[in-house]
Amino acid sequence: MVFFDGTDGTRLAYHQVGEGSPLICLPGGPMQSSAYLGDLGGLSAHRRIVRLDLRGTGDSAIPADPTTYRVDRLVEDVEALRAHLGQERIDLLGHSAGGGLAVRYAARHPDRIGRLVLVTPSPRVVDLEVTDADRRQVAELRHSEPWFPAAFAAFERIWSGDATAADWQAIEPFMHGRWDADLRTRLDREASQRNAEAAGIYYSAGTLDPQATRADLAHLRAPVLLVAGEYDVALPPSCAAAYAKLFPQAELAVLPTGGHQPWHDDPQWFRQTLTAFLR
Repeated sequence: MVFFDGTDGTRLAYHQVGEGSPLICLPGGPMQSSAYLGDLGGLSAHRRIVRLDLRGTGDSAIPADPTTYRVDRLVEDVEALRAHLGQERIDLLGHSAGGGLAVRYAARHPDRIGRLVLVTPSPRVVDLEVTDADRRQVAELRHSEPWFPAAFAAFERIWSGDATAADWQAIEPFMHGRWDADLRTRLDREASQRNAEAAGIYYSAGTLDPQATRADLAHLRAPVLLVAGEYDVALPPSCAAAYAKLFPQAELAVLPTGGHQPWHDDPQWFRQTLTAFLR
């Protein structure tokens, strides 16, 4: 673990594993400790993984000003880390909500990006619509799973506007390539590593300017890899394809039977796909 200071003096932490050129990795949640990323399915055998604990999470300090939890403000923490590492350009990876942060960084600092990897990124920062029909199409692929009837019934109540908090928990299996006891244990552990207060500020009113972000991304010269999972209802493959088209130089890789954290579903596929792109 290494510490550095954000532009406002907040003490920030990052964790390194592996050797070679750094790959800065931004966690999702939003506002989840970076610990859940691990070494991204063994990617550390090929690159130096640099996992940033966003302010107020993991080993990073709580800021004096809670408005700095906003996704648009967190961009400058990423820039501070780039400067701290002494890199003219960075290879940057963002997962889920961290993918949205990576997109905002690339839009604001396009000349600082070497290569950009977006792993099941949040579509909110570019206002990409994921419809109920999109999610239904993906969810129905799981019809043979033993948990499907109860989980799909919960999804239907959500779509009809009659959902309870329990229904939102019941659809969790649709986010993952597999659903077993080991996964549930890991998810319970990860839930305790999230800063819920900060998560509520991450997408505050006024933080997003999707049209301006899209306009900036249209001029991004860096190569982009967008990784999706066939079973991920958060970003169905058809929507991931539309997302990739927002970039001039983007390729889409979809993991068959993969979910929202594809490095767990097929570490070898994930490792080989990213290594080929980052080479």
